[in-house]
Amino acid sequence: MTTNPDRGAVAPFSYPVKVGHVSANAVSVHVEASERERRALAEVWQVLSVESLSAEMQVGRWKKDGVRLKGRVKAHVVQACVVTLEPVDDIIDEPFEQIFIPEGSKLARLVSGDSAEMVLDPDGPDLPETFVGDTIDAGVVVAEFVALSLNPYPRKPGSQFADHIESDETTDERKPNPFAVLKDWKNKE
Repeated sequence: MTTNPDRGAVAPFSYPVKVGHVSANAVSVHVEASERERRALAEVWQVLSVESLSAEMQVGRWKKDGVRLKGRVKAHVVQACVVTLEPVDDIIDEPFEQIFIPEGSKLARLVSGDSAEMVLDPDGPDLPETFVGDTIDAGVVVAEFVALSLNPYPRKPGSQFADHIESDETTDERKPNPFAVLKDWKNKE
């Protein structure tokens, strides 16, 4: 495990890549989380367990001094159902791509000025991430893509809230208006 310089904390899943060793021809890399790393990720993500986590990716140069990670992440995560708290399996199989550029690179400079516009496409590729030093952590990137793919409200099939009623159209009881007491306020002065 390595230290994440941005947060000063130890990353639960780490695969450091030395930027100086990345060639123009992309190299295939397979990473897989160990049992200890999966337990640490389950704790960070607040899920019941991480049964598996792996990624196949291509690591190569991007432009002159950047690095591109592109591949597919696969994970099997067990979460608690939001209704019954029973285990719910979440299978993740997602493509990912992340570009890193050095902090001092001219590609990292943001457009500034009164007349300059920056157009961002929400469906387009993400903006490049900057890095400091000579190492990027591909394991952290893989873990982030899995975390973003987790179901925020896992629900076991067929489970429903038993005591929750959204609306009851059979009654015509109107709630009192909280501002009704103020209608005569102006007249009292």
